[in-house]
Amino acid sequence: MESQKKRNITEIEKRLEEIRTEKEELLQAASEIEGAYLSSYEIRPSGRHILTIGEDLIQDQYAAIVELVKNCYDADSPDAVIVFRGIPEKDCLEIRVEDHGHGMSTKDVINKWLVPSTSYKLDARKSPLGRTMQGRKGIGRYAASILGDDLKLQTVDVFGIETILYLQWDQLAQYRYLDQIQVPIEKKQTDKEHGTILTMHSRLSENNYWTERALRKLRFELKKLIPPKADGTFDTSFEITLVFDNFFSNENDNVSETIKPYPILDFYDYRISGDISADGSGILKYENQKIKNGAVEHIAFAYGVTGCGALTIDIRVYDRDKDAIDQLISRGLQDESGNYVTKQQARQLLNDVNGIGVYRNGFRIRPLGDADFDWLKLNEQRVQNPSMKISSNQVVGYVHIESEEVSGLEEKSARDGLKNNAAYEALKKITCAVIMELEQRRFVFRRKLGLTNPAKKLEQQLEGLYDYTPLKKSVSITLEKAGMPVPVIEEITNIISKEEHKKNETIEEIRRAVAVYQGQATLGKIINIILHEGRRPLNYFKNQIPNLRFYGERFTQKKDENSYSEIVRLTNGISDNAGIFVDLFGRLDPLSAKRRETKARFSLHDALCGAVAVFDKECKDKGIRIDLDCPNDIKLIGWKQDIYTIMVNLLDNSLFWIVEKACDERRINIVVNKTDVGFILDYTDSGPGISDELLESGVIFEPEFTTKPQGTGLGLSIAGEAATRNGLTLTAVQRDNGVHFILSTDE
Repeated sequence: MESQKKRNITEIEKRLEEIRTEKEELLQAASEIEGAYLSSYEIRPSGRHILTIGEDLIQDQYAAIVELVKNCYDADSPDAVIVFRGIPEKDCLEIRVEDHGHGMSTKDVINKWLVPSTSYKLDARKSPLGRTMQGRKGIGRYAASILGDDLKLQTVDVFGIETILYLQWDQLAQYRYLDQIQVPIEKKQTDKEHGTILTMHSRLSENNYWTERALRKLRFELKKLIPPKADGTFDTSFEITLVFDNFFSNENDNVSETIKPYPILDFYDYRISGDISADGSGILKYENQKIKNGAVEHIAFAYGVTGCGALTIDIRVYDRDKDAIDQLISRGLQDESGNYVTKQQARQLLNDVNGIGVYRNGFRIRPLGDADFDWLKLNEQRVQNPSMKISSNQVVGYVHIESEEVSGLEEKSARDGLKNNAAYEALKKITCAVIMELEQRRFVFRRKLGLTNPAKKLEQQLEGLYDYTPLKKSVSITLEKAGMPVPVIEEITNIISKEEHKKNETIEEIRRAVAVYQGQATLGKIINIILHEGRRPLNYFKNQIPNLRFYGERFTQKKDENSYSEIVRLTNGISDNAGIFVDLFGRLDPLSAKRRETKARFSLHDALCGAVAVFDKECKDKGIRIDLDCPNDIKLIGWKQDIYTIMVNLLDNSLFWIVEKACDERRINIVVNKTDVGFILDYTDSGPGISDELLESGVIFEPEFTTKPQGTGLGLSIAGEAATRNGLTLTAVQRDNGVHFILSTDE
């Protein structure tokens, strides 16, 4: 019994010891956990970090070379020399980028060049000689990793100290952390000129990138890298030279070319250029070289706050029809060798150089300006309006922007354009607004010269479509000369007249169909009104019908007064909101007919009131007042929906421009007076008005002509056709403030 007791005590002591041990282990673990939370550790980039910011981040080899050229510029070098050298006996392709700038000291190499993402250039902003620094992110030099397997840096500073280092890119990835990499650096005194050389090597036999096509593209990239100045000249303080040394396996083994701008730039047909301040104001200069010694037009531009800082814009446009290409050549267009070009070569030049580039501090931001990168969607707009709009292959342009801090236009780290933010959207809008100023003037000019479709009204075209009068006269004369009897001639003339009558019945059907389509096109212009006014009642139906169902079921079960009251309230609300739809569709009904009725007698006052009512809510929301003064006793015989069509297009334009230009006064006046032959309607507004040139040319009534950024150019053309169908005339007259249209009865 005693021994059993001792054994139990021993077991208890043993268990207590185990518990103490477990407790100490738990305390130790807790201490370690606490220590882990309290300790601090360094962020250590991996060895392949350099490859990530170079080989994996830089968009392509072209971007890599451009980055290294920019570094030459930042070094205050007068030039950048790019050398492609073939060394077949060593199976080696060597690429060198050389500059003759101020070079780097050994200290600069260690503390700046070897430090990824350094903010040195961002902080310095200016080079020693005052150039605006191109590098900002401190990674451009590592673009060399995409150009070869290794990199040799040789740099000589202004004191004659040469610093040399050598890197093999694949070895960097073998290190776990970046700070484990030891880079041997050689330093020595030399009598070499100051400057920097970067040399990269790869296997010549494995070169499948630098083909003739790729080298042509590189040449193109370098040609578009630096834009012309405002006066059309180019900056000669920095040149780019492209050298091929034993690279091609033909007679062109050694080629050296100083990159020059494309010769076509001076031979534009139309040009618009100028400076626009951050508040959106500026003076644009419009030039037309299709007119010999043509006057330069200065345009007061007032856009409103740009949202992307101040801009300098230079847009050059080329017509591409046969005669325009002939004119381009006749002005002296030559190729880069100084030879006059053929038509095919001229078109190819346009294909190569077209595009609107965006430049910061004198260098292009790729790919904006590439021929196949239509960042302004010019081609899409041209599809909608081919007579007026230009396509991307007709334009060469330069848009200069300010720094990221000022403009908000941020360049992507991968060097593949600008970040898609609000500032970028603003840049696109204001650039398109400037282009539209050119497009409008180009359209008017081409119309005057008969280079666009004839400005003949559709009604006039229909009238003459089956006019057999000349045919009858010609047949009669011919038969008389042939000695045919008069009765036979009259019989043949009657046969032609019957056919003419039959065809004109067809014309009337066409006229009716056209009127229906134009009415429906006008209805499409006010679809936003339908959506805006219909949204509230639709939301009411969506939200309250489930409640109606709920209270209906509850009333069925309980027959309580509260449920009945809710049902009455909800049904009244549904009735009121349904009334909104009835009123809305009633106002739009004259434009929605599927077939054309015959002419009828109607009240001009009622038609005008109906058209104005379409815009009641929109005018109220936007603070625009419409005053209508029309006698009640003016009756017309025609189509009431055509009056809707005329007025809806006029009102739609007024509302758009009054809001677009943020006009202080917001008013539209419609005044009708009776005359001996009918009436005169004066339509005026307080908007920005129409330029004298556009009024004098009559181009505003041309199909496809528009001054709206996204307009179709159909509104006023349709309104004019609708007036003609009803024996009315719609004209625009000059007015100091706002627009002035007159709708009157034909005399």
